[in-house]
Amino acid sequence: MDGFEIHDERFKHYILGNAPLEELGSGFRWIEGPVWMGDADCLLFQDLPRNRTMRWIEGAGFSVYRAPSNYANGQTRDRQGRLIACSHRGRCLYRTEYDGTVTTLVERHAGRRLNSPNDVVVKSDGTIWFSDPVYGIANDYEGGRQTSEQPPALYRFDPATNEITVMAGDFDGPNGLAFSPDERRLYVAETGDQSKPNPRQYIRVFDVAPDGALSGGDIFHTISPGYCDGMRVDEDGNVWSSAGDGVHCISPEGKLMGKILVPHTVSNLTFGGPTKNRLFIGGSHTLYSIFLDRRGVQTP
Repeated sequence: MDGFEIHDERFKHYILGNAPLEELGSGFRWIEGPVWMGDADCLLFQDLPRNRTMRWIEGAGFSVYRAPSNYANGQTRDRQGRLIACSHRGRCLYRTEYDGTVTTLVERHAGRRLNSPNDVVVKSDGTIWFSDPVYGIANDYEGGRQTSEQPPALYRFDPATNEITVMAGDFDGPNGLAFSPDERRLYVAETGDQSKPNPRQYIRVFDVAPDGALSGGDIFHTISPGYCDGMRVDEDGNVWSSAGDGVHCISPEGKLMGKILVPHTVSNLTFGGPTKNRLFIGGSHTLYSIFLDRRGVQTP
């Protein structure tokens, strides 16, 4: 089947022969942070180096949702439907309230500034989990060069108590992250220290205890070509990861099941549409989508 690679027979049932990859628009500098807003029937995503958040609506096209975005990167929604964004320039997480005002949620740990929050998810208990590598303050293209004040880490922030906790501090460059459907697993991309040759680059998997404590952290899967920048999980627990040649579908056992081939390096992706069966793909400078026979796991 053109446009796909089949590595496991199950993957044939995940794709639709009459639903090819669609190009929705191009000309962006680097797409990041796609998030589906079902109540507004639109997709939001970052045109990161242009310091703006874009909005796409079927039939209406593209418009600017927010500019400047404070060099926002990863986005998600909390259980109340409010937009949560990572900011490189602000070195913080911020939340857009129902009236449009913006609240800074967290910008420090142990008295020192965060680096550049990169990607974020919200657990069903309302806690916010995010990665904090140094990428966004390492150069002037995606937020502006600044001095790091602490090591890269994976954090949990509780907006009910304002408590921030390092959940894993043994990363060189934590990046995209996603919970399994039952939240007993947490997948986190390690994209390494990119200032050095041969950085560590793979997806790690942690076991999540009922109180949120993590254990394990072994290598789950290594993406090739390229590496995992962003990822999402479907209703069967499969991980859909960005890659150098498209989107890779990985089983819960860590096996590559198939690929959606994309003409450009994929940065991030998200499920959307009324039934969450449409995968939106940030392909470097171009936004793509494809309908699948699987639904993403996202709330709301």
